[in-house]
Amino acid sequence: RLHRAILQPARSLAGAVAEVAFSLAYGWSAPRRSWPTALLAGTAAYAAVAALVQGLALSAVALFALVIVALAVSLRLMPRGAPGSAPVVPPRWDLPARMVLATTVVLVLTALAPRLGARWSGLLATYPLFAAILTAFGHRQESAGAAIGVLRGLLFGLFSFAGFCLVLALGLVPLGIAGAFAAASAVALLAQGISLWRLRAPGGPGPS
Repeated sequence: RLHRAILQPARSLAGAVAEVAFSLAYGWSAPRRSWPTALLAGTAAYAAVAALVQGLALSAVALFALVIVALAVSLRLMPRGAPGSAPVVPPRWDLPARMVLATTVVLVLTALAPRLGARWSGLLATYPLFAAILTAFGHRQESAGAAIGVLRGLLFGLFSFAGFCLVLALGLVPLGIAGAFAAASAVALLAQGISLWRLRAPGGPGPS
């Protein structure tokens, strides 16, 4: 059981690389394609990269380094979103639809996790479900620029996620469950704070 617990955050790091692929594929598709086509492109890129990285026998540290390199490259490659129109007031069904969709997918993945095992459940857990919903809704209701803005925020947030997974994978044995989660949470909060500061800094690479 301990081996499986350590394996899952390491596989989640592999999934983070696939999230980068999702963001790039959707981001480059959005200005020229409708949201269903862009979402399909992003999901296909996620699945392809997840399957590729899944086959690599890499340690948690190596996977963390791969995530950081992928994030650094993707933030440079992500297209700049064109200024969108004024924010659109969403219809009444918008928020309930997002909640129902997200909850349904989470329940399905949770039910399938015991059958999938630690490796695949760890990878599927990193599919950017909420980001995909926010991106698709923003793309449909506002513009491709709004979708790209969400994706850039996702990429910055992955620094925090990667730090959390790395500390958890390395700390479960020496620190125990409670200690490892506490240390991982502290690192994640620190990384998230730095990412937010970078996004909001004048001239920073925030959404355009």
